[in-house]
Amino acid sequence: MERIAGMPVRMLWQKWNGTPHWEHDCIYLGSDQWGHWVGQEIGWRSERPGASMPARSRTLSLIPPSADHVPTFNARPLDYAVYVDIAWDVRWDGADVVRGIDMDLDVIRARDERGTWIDDEDEWADHRVRYGYPEDIVRELEERTSVIAADVRAGRAPYDEATVEFWNQRLDEVLAQR
Repeated sequence: MERIAGMPVRMLWQKWNGTPHWEHDCIYLGSDQWGHWVGQEIGWRSERPGASMPARSRTLSLIPPSADHVPTFNARPLDYAVYVDIAWDVRWDGADVVRGIDMDLDVIRARDERGTWIDDEDEWADHRVRYGYPEDIVRELEERTSVIAADVRAGRAPYDEATVEFWNQRLDEVLAQR
């Protein structure tokens, strides 16, 4: 099955130990040099065990070929402009499902004076031991997190406004064709 702009995509996250985490309803937007892009409109479903909520803002998510992170770009009113989930084994399962393992660490850029920071380092430290993350993966993801945080701080593509604006316009076009 081929990916076509406008087709529904389901993002399925789990934790390292296999427990389900977040699930998101999205649509496929297309791809560029950074990877494949999906979008989510206000009101679309996001849920995890014990919680279900409609999306409070429009979002764009990038599925890069590196399979070790998924950046999400949030429109206002959300305070976090960029939220990067550090991940493992992010992959397409067919043309319409994205699966990945949430590895706890996040890189966040807020719209206010908080700026950019690495979040959930306490959860990362706890789960490294509890779930037995392999040391080579720990080193790789810690290095990758530092690079991503520097790129987000500097506003380097794909974390720049021009890239996000392009894909927001693409989301408008795809939604208008539905």
